[in-house]
Amino acid sequence: MKLGFMGLPMSGKTTIFNTLTDQHKLTSSAAPGKLDVQVAVVEVPDPQLDSLHTLFQRGKKVYAKVTYADIGGLKKGISAGGLSGPFRNELSQMDAFIHVIRAFEDPAVPHTEETIDPQRDHDLLETEFILADLITVENRVARLTDEMSKGKNRAENARELALFEVLQKTLEGEQPLRAIDLPDADRHAVRGYGFLSLKPKLILVNYGDEITLAPDKVVQAHSGVPVMAIQGKIEAEIDQLDPEEAALFRKEYNISEPVKDRIIRESYSLLDVRTFYTVGDDEVRAWTTKVGATALEAAGTIHTDLQRGFIRAEIISCKDLLELEGWAEARQAGKLRLEGRNYVLQDCDVVTIRFNI
Repeated sequence: MKLGFMGLPMSGKTTIFNTLTDQHKLTSSAAPGKLDVQVAVVEVPDPQLDSLHTLFQRGKKVYAKVTYADIGGLKKGISAGGLSGPFRNELSQMDAFIHVIRAFEDPAVPHTEETIDPQRDHDLLETEFILADLITVENRVARLTDEMSKGKNRAENARELALFEVLQKTLEGEQPLRAIDLPDADRHAVRGYGFLSLKPKLILVNYGDEITLAPDKVVQAHSGVPVMAIQGKIEAEIDQLDPEEAALFRKEYNISEPVKDRIIRESYSLLDVRTFYTVGDDEVRAWTTKVGATALEAAGTIHTDLQRGFIRAEIISCKDLLELEGWAEARQAGKLRLEGRNYVLQDCDVVTIRFNI
């Protein structure tokens, strides 16, 4: 999982990225229009994994991981003629975006557009992505039309052309591609184009000392994009305190939990993934897989050999295993069960794959 932080300069994007990833990048280091990318891998806090490791005492404790990238240099007008190669290449590698939008006043940090207008700032970058995708779609439509005029692969090209005409109409209407309810087959067909406005997006509205208005009232986003409030500077300062002091300050500012926990949880929701666990002789480990993944697919997540030689999966919920305090007790209570390859994993299942190769 790789999510890209984006936002106009002086939005507080890098401050939030630093807090999430424990990085120390200078917040003013990226020049507008010049690509600058910082990447960090974040371990996902997981109390249930901690409890499993304490119970079994099996070597290493391996947390699930999420990769975040701070993409600096995005600005108004960057896509004139199409996003440049380096920008487009970097952005297309992301599974989703976290769009930080400024909603705070600070005379010491002037806005590049001179005034504070969260909706405008959202629309500026959304439009950049829509325009970049439109150029790609128009080029593909022109090529498909040309190939069909020459009698090449008429049936196949006609199907693809029909799909791309839908995409073109959406983009020309200034709507992102994520606004379309594309069937899985169509999503698979366009996967190689790296459409930016098709990728899931989370909006972080970055306030100052006080959240004056609900974030979904500050920014109206297309197609059900989630919008979350954050007080970037304050939460960065709180993050530097010891846990007891931090809890007091969060209560004072009405912040329910650490920003890292909130962003990671929203990242999981954005990418539609869930956690499962394995308990081996040398490690207790958390894994991620798509919601709806089968036991066979989970086996492949662990190792391709397990998928290739899959026989059965032994399954128990993490909650049941922790309450019963061991495998023998779980078997005696009848909580361990054998499932076939088509079993759909539930959140926080503990999985043991039986296989033979």
